[in-house]
Amino acid sequence: MTPTALDAAARTDTTPAGPGPARRTLAVFARNKLALTGALVLVALCAFCFLGPLVHPTDQIHTDLAQAGRAPGAGHPLGTTDLGYDELGRMMYGGRTSLEVGLAAGLLATLFGTVYGAVAGYFGGWADAVMMRVTDAALAIPALFLLVVVAAIVTPGKPLLILIVASVAWLSPARLVRGEALALRSRDYIHAMRLMGGGGGRAVFRHILPNALGTVIVNATFQVADAILYVAYLSFLGLSLPPPAADWGSLLSAGLTYTQVGHWWLIFPPGLAIVLTVAAFHCVGDGLRDAFDVRLKKP
Repeated sequence: MTPTALDAAARTDTTPAGPGPARRTLAVFARNKLALTGALVLVALCAFCFLGPLVHPTDQIHTDLAQAGRAPGAGHPLGTTDLGYDELGRMMYGGRTSLEVGLAAGLLATLFGTVYGAVAGYFGGWADAVMMRVTDAALAIPALFLLVVVAAIVTPGKPLLILIVASVAWLSPARLVRGEALALRSRDYIHAMRLMGGGGGRAVFRHILPNALGTVIVNATFQVADAILYVAYLSFLGLSLPPPAADWGSLLSAGLTYTQVGHWWLIFPPGLAIVLTVAAFHCVGDGLRDAFDVRLKKP
């Protein structure tokens, strides 16, 4: 067959191309019903926290003792707190703080831990030994103990609270990515890059990190869930943002005082919100883990 005939045959070939990698990844994620449910729950929670105050505006700055301790009813669907704040509005503003701090701290910890682990795993030798011993020493100390000590020394604002939580959350992604880097640094394309004169920075940022991206993204969802729990731990222990700011952990802690007198609306809503948020992030993480699994993306 002549080249002209081959070109004509290629033009008339109507065999549909297979779906691209991105579509296959989405297809695998969509098959996981729990992951889809978790994603929908997260969307609903974000809408509740960030758009809810536009639908149900409340005053979360000035106290109103005349309205304190009211049961759920007209005007206050979830009742009021001991200081007269509308509990539904408090849940919205508190959820905004929990999500903002949790997302920022989880992503910051993932970013730092990823780079740290990639550098340690790629260079190896004494650098890896020193860096990993630092990580092991930090992991030997309970994270909650470190958080309580640091938060007790300083009065955390929102940016400082993000740094405090991220300072203990980066250890897990660092060890995870370090293992990925140890496996990737022996690949042929890394050796070829070295022979062509490429340095360590190019190897880490152009080859190691992009090939570990799936692992990093999956781990990031779990880090965000853990960061939200860390914020709740600190707030529950009274080391949260100063009033009138609030988050779900501080609402849960305040509600425990009034459970004996039957004020259930002060404890169940924030507790349920924390459980739903953490469970949703874990479900999304499981779905992303399946979506980045090469074996499940085969046609």
